[in-house]
Amino acid sequence: MRLPIRLTVLISLILIIAGAFLLTVAADTNEPKKITKPEPPAAAPLPSAKKIHLIEIDAPITPVVAEYIIKSIDRASKAGAEALIIQLNTPGGLVDSTQQVVMKMMASNVPTVVYVAPSGARAASAGVFITLAANIAAMAPTTHIGAAHPVQMQGKMDETMEKKAVNDLAAMMRGIAEKRGRNAKWAEDAVRQSVSITETEALKNKVIDFVAPDIASLVQAIDGKTVDVVIGKKTLKTAGAEVVMIKMGFRDKLLGIISNPNIAYILMILGFYGLYFELSNPGAIFPGVAGAICLILAFYALQTLPINYAGLMLIILAIALFIAEAFITSHGVLGVGGTIAMLMGSVMLIDSPAPVLQISWAVIIPVVAMSAIMFIITVTIAVRVYREKPTTGKEGLTGMLATAKTDILSDGQVFMRGEYWNAWSDEPIKKGEQVIVISVEGLKVKVRKKT
Repeated sequence: MRLPIRLTVLISLILIIAGAFLLTVAADTNEPKKITKPEPPAAAPLPSAKKIHLIEIDAPITPVVAEYIIKSIDRASKAGAEALIIQLNTPGGLVDSTQQVVMKMMASNVPTVVYVAPSGARAASAGVFITLAANIAAMAPTTHIGAAHPVQMQGKMDETMEKKAVNDLAAMMRGIAEKRGRNAKWAEDAVRQSVSITETEALKNKVIDFVAPDIASLVQAIDGKTVDVVIGKKTLKTAGAEVVMIKMGFRDKLLGIISNPNIAYILMILGFYGLYFELSNPGAIFPGVAGAICLILAFYALQTLPINYAGLMLIILAIALFIAEAFITSHGVLGVGGTIAMLMGSVMLIDSPAPVLQISWAVIIPVVAMSAIMFIITVTIAVRVYREKPTTGKEGLTGMLATAKTDILSDGQVFMRGEYWNAWSDEPIKKGEQVIVISVEGLKVKVRKKT
């Protein structure tokens, strides 16, 4: 017994998705990569050699990145690591995600070390909160930190709301700095006045604890330092410790890619067009299935980004207008409206002053242009079909050129399209003259002289 084609396709898709999920789970269980090793001692090394976990953050602080940091802290704690080093380079991020990371760091029983690196890196906005929340803060040469003034992600703030947001984050920053014994005045200024300083200024102003050129130097510098963790004081013993890189798993990497504003935007548009083609060609199956998957992935990504819902509604309206254009004769009004709505919605969709959280014009323009081109092609074909003269039935005969085979007045015959037709006319027509069919009644045609 053969399965229906549609059911076979559906089962195949389910198996592919299940296989991808299993590969994701397997990838997450990979052993961490060792990046440095201690100098081999004269005797055999002890099995309980100290380890330091290291993660690298080179991205905005989004829910995916926050989850990665939180999981890394839990993993370091479970493994009994001497410390967790977070190598940080970030332009900022979302307030909610930053607060989750800060709360986890403040409540951690494993010492956290934030290292702003490599050279040229920065800890801006959300990065300032995370750096100051660490038990030990360090920076590489030619790096900078600061500019933590809050920005509203869902539109413009009025003066009262902005004041509330600034006061709230300033209090949070001051509390973090005081808890970690750092310069609370500078920390508050970073929020209120968006001040930014270099690594040498940060060290001088007691914003950070060390300036270290590399991880190895940092590990040596923090050896013997006593820090406060949630279970009490702990003295770090990092000399000769093994630094182990904890890489982001395949699942988190995939979600991180999807959460990129440009990727999320493209997935959303592909999802809408998949449904559009499925509705335009019922039974195609693949466009509908692919479109639904793209839409689900896009909506997951969008809930991690600062979305302006007016922009999202404009894009949905644009797709609805394009679909309506396929079924309603509007002479292009719906298509033009859809193109305008898509352009405006795309510009408004991600409402953030941070460039890393915005949709690139290099993505918006091609997407809107392709949508407009598709609309123009569809309308052009529809207009041609509408204007094209019918070639069958009565409409196909009307206006056709014929030859009179007899004299014609009230009765006669004409020859056209390889056939003889009975004909009549309101004026005398002689045999052999060229005539034009002006109407058809049953199997008889009415003709007139060709002028």
